[in-house]
Amino acid sequence: MEVSLKVDGKAIDLNAFTQEFIGNVAVAMAESLRGVGQDWKGIEIRIEK
Repeated sequence: MEVSLKVDGKAIDLNAFTQEFIGNVAVAMAESLRGVGQDWKGIEIRIEK
C-alpha cells in the first residue's frame, strides 16, 4: 500500500509506520461504507478547511 500526504500543496514525507497507519485507517473507514467492497483499486480523501 502506498500512502502520500500533501498539506497546502507541499508533499509531507511519511515513514513506513505512518504510511501503514494512515492507510489502514482510511481503508477501514472506506470499506465500512455501504457500496464499497474489498476489491477497490484506490482511495482518495481530500480535506479542505
